[in-house]
Amino acid sequence: MSTGLRRFREPRPAPLQAAEERCEMCAEPIGAEHGHVVNVETRALICACRSCYLLFTVEGAAMGKFLAVPDRYLYDPSFRLNAADWDELQIPVRMAFFFRNSALGRTVAFYPSPGGATQSELPLETWERVLAANPALAGALPDVEALLIDRRGDGCACHLVPVDACYRLVGLVRTRWKGFDGGQEAWQAIDGFFADLRERSRIVGGDHG
Repeated sequence: MSTGLRRFREPRPAPLQAAEERCEMCAEPIGAEHGHVVNVETRALICACRSCYLLFTVEGAAMGKFLAVPDRYLYDPSFRLNAADWDELQIPVRMAFFFRNSALGRTVAFYPSPGGATQSELPLETWERVLAANPALAGALPDVEALLIDRRGDGCACHLVPVDACYRLVGLVRTRWKGFDGGQEAWQAIDGFFADLRERSRIVGGDHG
C-alpha cells in the first residue's frame, strides 16, 4: 500500500510536523496540505510536492501512468437515485463512491467500512441508467475523480469530488467507527465531512448549471 493512501486509512501515533512529510516522488519536504498523484496502473495514491503535482497535470505526462488529482467539487441538488436502483447496485451501506478505472476499462464502486475501502460488484447497466438520469455529474474524469453518494433518510446527495476526498472519508470511518452502528462520534464526523463538501462545492444541475 502506498504511504499516500495509508495516511488516510491508518491513525498516526502522534501528530507530525509539516516538514516531516515528504513528496513520495522527489523526497522534497511538503506540508500537511498537499496535492496527490494517482498511479493509474497500481491505484496507489501518492503524496506530491507542488512541482511534481503540476508535472502530471499535463496531458500525456509519463505516458499517462501518473495523473494529478484535481481540486474540483460539484454538487447536484437534483440528483435522483431510487431505492430499487440502490438495491441493484448492491451497496449494503448508505455511502459509496464510483469512478472510472481506466486500467480495467470500467467503472468500479467502493464503500467506506471499518476495514477500509470495500469494493462492491457493480451492475454496469444499472449504473449507466443512473448516470443517464443524472447527466449533470456524468463528466467525472477517469481515475482521479469520483461520484460520492450519501443516501440518507431525507434523500440522496451526490457530489463529484477528487478521489482523494473519498479516501479521506474511508480513513475517517476506519479510525472512528465503534461497535455495530459506528457510534455518535463517527456519525458526527461523517455528517461534518459531507457538510464541508456542500460548502466547498459548486452547484450544478437543475436551474443552477
